[in-house]
Amino acid sequence: MHESESLAPPVRSILEAARERDPPERTVSVTPRSLPDALAAAAADGRVPLIAEVKPTSPTTDGERRDDPVALAEQMADGGAAALSVLTEPEHFGGSTDALAAVRDAVDVPVLRKDFLLEEPHLDAVEADVVLLIARFLGDDLDGMLDAARDRGFQALVEVHDREELRRAVDAGAEIIGVNNRDLAALDVDLSTFEAVAPHAPGDVTLLAESGVSTPADARRMRAAGADGLLVGSAIMDGDVAENTRTLVNA
Repeated sequence: MHESESLAPPVRSILEAARERDPPERTVSVTPRSLPDALAAAAADGRVPLIAEVKPTSPTTDGERRDDPVALAEQMADGGAAALSVLTEPEHFGGSTDALAAVRDAVDVPVLRKDFLLEEPHLDAVEADVVLLIARFLGDDLDGMLDAARDRGFQALVEVHDREELRRAVDAGAEIIGVNNRDLAALDVDLSTFEAVAPHAPGDVTLLAESGVSTPADARRMRAAGADGLLVGSAIMDGDVAENTRTLVNA
């Protein structure tokens, strides 16, 4: 693993908890709904291609939402979200694999599993359309985890933060890449991170902007910088979920 002591303490705590999870006793097999197709269809329809995130709580936000995850997901879909993301990390984000399974059963858009997957058995906890693989945490294991995800049928969103991680993701064969505007060392958010990294991504990858999109102006800025889709959590969960989704979708 390549994560270092420079990571923020909440991030180190999340990784330690992830390593202690009991591995599932099965191997899943998934027939996924296409995330790139869903994002492209939203763009063709004149909407901002939005992945709206069911995010009960977070180490970087105040408070929590105890609403039924399925009800929240349905409001996001009704608001025009092209896809959904569901946190499944239990200790720091209040998520669960049961919530993801219920959401995926209730909606017909692609569902991303947002979690900290460090070992191949972590992939087998629940069926999803897309899994998140964070380049910084996987280091030299990225290639193997990407292959393992594809063997199960998953699409994989490979998250990067800088040009070196982007290079590693591309070399590993990633087809969906997200640039996280949040620095996991300091937890600062800077939208210019995406603007600096995006020009170096191959034209044939699906490129997402993650973190920091709060307003329609932010959404337009990321789209102008080359984002094929936006992953948004806190700005949607804070208040009227359907209306917040609709506002960003129509930015």
